[in-house]
Amino acid sequence: MMVPMQNTTQTQEAEWRQLITQTAQGDQVALATLYDRTSPQVYGLIFKILGNREAAEEVTLDVYTQVWRQAHTFDETRGTPGGWLMMLARTRAIDRFRAGLAERGKLEDLDVASFFSSEGPTPEQEIEEQQRQQHVRAALSLLSSEQREAIVLGYFYGLSQSEIADKLKLPLGTVKTRMRLGMIKLREVLAPQKEELVS
Repeated sequence: MMVPMQNTTQTQEAEWRQLITQTAQGDQVALATLYDRTSPQVYGLIFKILGNREAAEEVTLDVYTQVWRQAHTFDETRGTPGGWLMMLARTRAIDRFRAGLAERGKLEDLDVASFFSSEGPTPEQEIEEQQRQQHVRAALSLLSSEQREAIVLGYFYGLSQSEIADKLKLPLGTVKTRMRLGMIKLREVLAPQKEELVS
């Protein structure tokens, strides 16, 4: 017997609503579950707007960072959980697209300038890099030991998520969740430093 599509959608939206409520209460597992359930749709919309896989993945992570911070602002009287997520995704993707247009307008000047730049880093660049590394180390120290271990193995030692799961004798899903939540936390902590470097 087939389940009516409408009932399936209602059940899905009810689950998402509960996960958003739990996320608003600081439940990281609920956020990870919400990500697993909804990120294919969110990523699909963002990729459709940006047409770039890497950018779409970054913006998708931004969306769930925003969900973590703003889950308490979700108002079910103004729309469905899915509609809210799609609105966040669309807004973030359009902002990134516009930023990309502005950036592409500067590329020609940057290309010309690169011909006159020296090959090695300047003293200022070396200092900036040292400061960046200090910020990253400090941010990593704020993660749980499990999240930090997974991220270090993946991003600093170059292991795939499957290899990390094998090494730590953990289910692949557990490794993915640890890395995902850790990266959301890192992005949140490092965002102010990134803004300082850009400004």
